Amino acid sequence: MAKPEMEFWDPFAVDASAWTPIEGVEGLAELVLANDEETGSVTRLLRFDPGCDSSPMGVQKHDFWEEVLIYSGAIHDLTLDRTFSAGQYACRPPGMAHGPWVAPQGCVTFEVRTFGR
Repeated sequence: MAKPEMEFWDPFAVDASAWTPIEGVEGLAELVLANDEETGSVTRLLRFDPGCDSSPMGVQKHDFWEEVLIYSGAIHDLTLDRTFSAGQYACRPPGMAHGPWVAPQGCVTFEVRTFGR
């Protein structure tokens, strides 16, 4: 089934239990907004709690396209030694290395992960 049809709703108003912790990284959680189970494509929010450090996950490389918009806060890329903040956008093709990240004051990103060309 393709991603579901849905009208506007407030994902920040959902109960905290709707966020799923990311295994292996304290203070990192996702809220899946839409999921296409046939293709694996996902739209999600990713929340870095203040002080979160994704170093246990190491540098990331995916087999899908990943678009990221920083909604609030900031993240610091430890490999690049650069900080990215609210309003900044990235489009990463499959195989592009990125991270790990730290978020001293916290951060929320909006992400679209797309499989295929």
